[in-house]
Order: sequence, then C-alpha cells, then structure tokens
Amino acid sequence: MQTREPSSPDTDARQTGERIERELMILTRQREMTVPHRLAGVEGLDRSAYVLLSRIEAQGPMSVTDLVDAFGLAPSTLTRQTAALLKDGLVERTLDPDGGIARKFRMTRKGREMLRANREVVVDGIARVVADWTPERLDGFIADLRQFNQDIEQITGRPWPR
Repeated sequence: MQTREPSSPDTDARQTGERIERELMILTRQREMTVPHRLAGVEGLDRSAYVLLSRIEAQGPMSVTDLVDAFGLAPSTLTRQTAALLKDGLVERTLDPDGGIARKFRMTRKGREMLRANREVVVDGIARVVADWTPERLDGFIADLRQFNQDIEQITGRPWPR
C-alpha cells in the first residue's frame, strides 16, 4: 500500500501564510504591550484568565472537560488555570445546572467585574487605534476577522459562542 504525502501549500499560499503569521504575531505582541492595566487603575488579568473568563461568560458554567473540549488544551493545563481562578476568587465551583455529575466553574461577581474592567481597557485601546477609520473600513475589517476566526474554528472543530 502506497502512502500519500500530505499536499503542501503552493509557494504563493505559503508566502501569504508567512505574511499573515507575522502580522498576527505583531498584533499579539502589540496587545500585550498596549494594554496598560496598572496605568488604567485596573487590576490586570493574565491572558489565560481573560480568555477562560470570556469563554465562561459566553457559554455559561463549564467543567474542566468542557474547557478541554473548547480549547484543546491538556486537562492538567486547564486544571492549573482554573485552580488559579478559584484561588483568586474569579470563579466558583457549582453543581451542573443541567443535572450532570461534573462540577462546573461559574464566574463570581468579582470575576465578572474584573473581566468587565479589563475588557473596557482593551476596547478603549482598540477604539483609539481605529478612531479615524471609515465605517466601511471598520465593517470590512470586522467581517474579515470574523471569517478568519470562523474558518479556524471550522478546521479545529472548536467554535466560539458568539
């Protein structure tokens, strides 16, 4: 039986991928550098806490298994991250509202307030960057970004609730 080599993207697609990767890497770094939590008078959430809380906010209470399915990370990683959220009082364990056996994590009032405050800083920073963009440019950018994310979600099988 002959095995087929996986097809590789053509040179143009590869170069496009390299250009997008570079801009995404720069975007991620810019976000980390331009969200001055402490300067804005907001206690900063680390990136993993921000993302986990955002997912729980969007989806509702989640178990470690739910989080593993959502993010594709190792259970040990998510156990460690949720333990930090518990320790900081940002989530609490609760019974499954759907009657399942697993305990789920739901945001506490403190978690909701910290996520809201952190999101406000992020949103204000983004708003400053795009303040001079036309509505058409903004709509196009948002549509392209959403489509890019949805295409990734389709490939990975891990959609984000919107």
